[in-house]
Amino acid sequence: MKQSQITYWCHSIIKSQAESGGTYIDATMGNGHDTLFLCQMAGDKGSVWAFDIQKQALEATKALLAEHGYGKNAHLIKDGHENMDRYLAPQTADVICFNFGYLPGGDHAIATKAQASVTAVRKGLEILKSGGMMSLCIYSGGDTGFEEKERILEYVKGLSSREYTVIVNEYYNRGNCPPMPVFVFKR
Repeated sequence: MKQSQITYWCHSIIKSQAESGGTYIDATMGNGHDTLFLCQMAGDKGSVWAFDIQKQALEATKALLAEHGYGKNAHLIKDGHENMDRYLAPQTADVICFNFGYLPGGDHAIATKAQASVTAVRKGLEILKSGGMMSLCIYSGGDTGFEEKERILEYVKGLSSREYTVIVNEYYNRGNCPPMPVFVFKR
């Protein structure tokens, strides 16, 4: 059932909130599905910045974009998401997407880490424009553990309610630590 997949749901929320033709960040490139979605949102007028530390992720994303006729407005960067502020200035992004955990089909030993992820979220919020949004898909349990989930949730809970609206969702009737979609809206 497509509608219950976390990425489908996050994309639907982004489409309902963001205008096309903006500047978008895929903070955790993975296999490129969020990057492709954001390139579709960007169209010819916008731009997409995508980050990952693994060469495999960049290659998969580049191939996916080429397969669908996208890529001219995409900047694929082999660097950690916690360094996105080296590439984008404050108040420049309309949407930032995160999928925490490991590269699907990749080495599970290489995964996002709590400290770097919280730093990336903090820096992302500085880069996010007023009126922009951040989507956080938090995976926990099994290989990824719970520390990252707890630290991210603790951080976003502490954000000023005058500056941000934070919505935390959960799959209430699923076992085995299902992913958790979180949305942060900047005023």
